[in-house]
Amino acid sequence: MRLIVGLGNPGARYERTRHNIGFMAVDAIVRRHALGPFRPRFKGEFTEGTIAGSKIMLLKPQTFMNDSGEAVGAAARFFKLDPGEVAVIHDELDLKEGKLRVKRGGGAAGHNGLRSIDALFANDYWRVRIGIGHPGAKELVLHYVLQNFPAEELDWVRPLLDAVAEAAPLLVADDAPGFMSKVALLTRPAASSEAKEGPR
Repeated sequence: MRLIVGLGNPGARYERTRHNIGFMAVDAIVRRHALGPFRPRFKGEFTEGTIAGSKIMLLKPQTFMNDSGEAVGAAARFFKLDPGEVAVIHDELDLKEGKLRVKRGGGAAGHNGLRSIDALFANDYWRVRIGIGHPGAKELVLHYVLQNFPAEELDWVRPLLDAVAEAAPLLVADDAPGFMSKVALLTRPAASSEAKEGPR
């Protein structure tokens, strides 16, 4: 995968909301792999560099979530990318908090960012779905996704973002199963405890 996109909304107001976990994941990858600073490009914030010997580009659309496809489509056309070379990291209501799944193609499931990318780029790209849980009723969804993560949820958010960044070389190498397995291993409670305690 040559282009990794994180979905979210621009501006300080949305920085720590559930809907912005895609932005957070891309930021974690950039920090972990010491990639260059973001710069304005393709209606988004763009950077590029090398991860595990592979050239990789990262993009955070700045169009607001509902128009994410404008940025993704512009970057993909410029670099002549096939859908299989693009991975989009986004929040997923239908997954339990802290769970991660990767699949290629599929429906938008009510996610306006994915719907825009499907319409303006393609459908058959990779989707890195990060579970944020569901508030329980459809009418609560908008408020829920635009709410900041409460302090107690950061206990799973931070380790998950660290794991995504650590496992990113597997994603870049098109090893989706390996990427999912490593993230799961790094975020299981026993692994967290062992990391804190150190070797015995």
